[in-house]
Amino acid sequence: MKKTLLVASFLLAGGFAAAQSNVNDLLAAGLNDAERFTNDYLSPVSEGTIFSLSGSWLNTATAKPLGGFEISIVGSMAGFKNKEEKKSFVLNTADYENLRFEDGSTSKSVATALGDIEGVRVVVEDENGFFSESFELPSGLASENINFLPAAYIQAGVGLVKGTEVKARFLPKIQTDDVAVSLFGFGLLHEFTSHIPANRLFPVSISGFIGFTQLNGSYDFTDTNFIDGENQRIDTRISGWSFQAMAATRLPVINFYGGLGYVTGKSDTDVLGTYTVTSGPFQTTYEDPFSINKQASGATATLGTKLKLGFFRLHVDYTLAEFNLLSAGINFGFR
Repeated sequence: MKKTLLVASFLLAGGFAAAQSNVNDLLAAGLNDAERFTNDYLSPVSEGTIFSLSGSWLNTATAKPLGGFEISIVGSMAGFKNKEEKKSFVLNTADYENLRFEDGSTSKSVATALGDIEGVRVVVEDENGFFSESFELPSGLASENINFLPAAYIQAGVGLVKGTEVKARFLPKIQTDDVAVSLFGFGLLHEFTSHIPANRLFPVSISGFIGFTQLNGSYDFTDTNFIDGENQRIDTRISGWSFQAMAATRLPVINFYGGLGYVTGKSDTDVLGTYTVTSGPFQTTYEDPFSINKQASGATATLGTKLKLGFFRLHVDYTLAEFNLLSAGINFGFR
């Protein structure tokens, strides 16, 4: 399915390309029905991306000394293979004004953008209950055997005053004919054990951290849409805050780290442009038809290890959260 594969590529940026099929078909059912379905369809993607973007900040609890630095290339995967509750939602036609199931059902489970339920057909009825349009609801990533939300970026940390380190992460703007995406973030680490006398003799570091990440993405589907109009696109902004307490060993070659944290964030997705619907009971033109907002938060627990070979380091960790996160990175550092 070409549309589903397009979703997979855009999910690297926090993606919502799958909403194209929603806009194409569901606007024929009216603005309220289109907005309700698209919100339920995309909500798990928004939630998973918030957890994915907010993680993978730390690979140690030891703050770098003044002038010390580390540059990292980090990749992560937020898995949802066993998250069946995130792959579907119950569509109850009583909540919709003009949408009905083709087989006469009043409610049934349908796929979210993460799901794998295919072949569910719906019809659009006018205010008098007469049939107008028929189409198949979109499936999701799992139907293409994709069960994770990826993320990748460059991250850097620099030591300041004793026990304090500033961090930044970014993904430079990547743009194709249809998709544009960029990411930035900043954070602050403070090592509490740096204030303990003779702390170099203490083999464990304990720190607190706060970080912020934001992703901006855009998908232009004007040339692929089946509804007449101009500048048809989806813009999304996803941001998340991470709060962590971390402990780590402080050994020459291999170290272990772990911590507890809390993530909170939001996503704002705007369906923009003009859409002229020429079939169905609602033949009209919509301008910037609707926006979708999602908030997510939850506790996290991380465990990882880091291998140090002079200037070169490797790390890998696993985070338990609403969407579990596997992360790995290549690091280059001094001091």
